[in-house]
Amino acid sequence: MRGPLTFVFIVAAIFSLGACTKARKESEVEYTPEQAQAIVALKGAYAAFNRGDIDAAVKPFDPHIEWSEPVEFPGGGAYHGRDEVKRYLAQSRAPWAEGSSEPEQFIASGSRIVVFVHARFRPKGSSEWTDVRLADVYTIRDGKIVEMQAFANRQDALRWAGAKDR
Repeated sequence: MRGPLTFVFIVAAIFSLGACTKARKESEVEYTPEQAQAIVALKGAYAAFNRGDIDAAVKPFDPHIEWSEPVEFPGGGAYHGRDEVKRYLAQSRAPWAEGSSEPEQFIASGSRIVVFVHARFRPKGSSEWTDVRLADVYTIRDGKIVEMQAFANRQDALRWAGAKDR
């Protein structure tokens, strides 16, 4: 996996619930104020990434955020701080002709928020679309988003975060 698939392992997209059952599940969940604030910030970050506004996409993150992509992912590795994350996100989005990365569900587990993401994009020069479902896990500390860990497998993300699927 190279090039345009890089972005699917990162943060990004406009919040969209799609199905009524997902909306019902989300509305039944009670979040702590810190979790609710983080979810609002993450929705904004995904929306900004989709617009191509990388500066706004990284704004809600702690200036010293630790960002991890599995090494087997294209562009995988560790990124430290907003500037490195910003470069990574811009590089990840560059091969797109069009696309989005939609958060489908937010699952809170203590200081972590698991985001199930549906990425759909078409690379430049291609008529083929790629669909990928993955998970990003964010860690909140003192009201700040301080860490992001990406997972190709949603169940692995839930286990890592100590969360249960809803």
